[in-house]
Amino acid sequence: MQLDPTDRRILSILQRQGRLSNAELAEQVNLSASACHRRVARLESEGVIRDFVALLNPRKLGVPTTVFVEITLQGQADEVLDAFEKAVSRIPDVLECHLMAGTADYLLKVVAENTEDFARIHRQSLARLPGVAQMQSSFALRTVFKTTALPV
Repeated sequence: MQLDPTDRRILSILQRQGRLSNAELAEQVNLSASACHRRVARLESEGVIRDFVALLNPRKLGVPTTVFVEITLQGQADEVLDAFEKAVSRIPDVLECHLMAGTADYLLKVVAENTEDFARIHRQSLARLPGVAQMQSSFALRTVFKTTALPV
């Protein structure tokens, strides 16, 4: 899909201010409200805009600790990968799971209340994942930069 400069401005603004009304968005990108609405609807229908969400503050929700977990599986067979991916997707504390190239097979982003809570998550959930040969966890000391906005 070809994105013109107006589409890119719409996407850039919506990534940072998703609660803008259509009229406010239209004003910022210099379009009529109806033309802006048509563009946003097209971007949604073509899958460029996937969802509108609220981004929550993990500290306010009691899960300020972020842990990155590298997981190496016992094998690379499709059934091993599928079983792992299905099981890990059911763990609510896992925010992201990425199949990796390199030393680890998967990289997980996990949130927890604190180190004791992560120990519980590790013991009750992560250690029980199918096909796991090795796990290595790294605690984030501080988030220096974080965004959900993609470059458009």
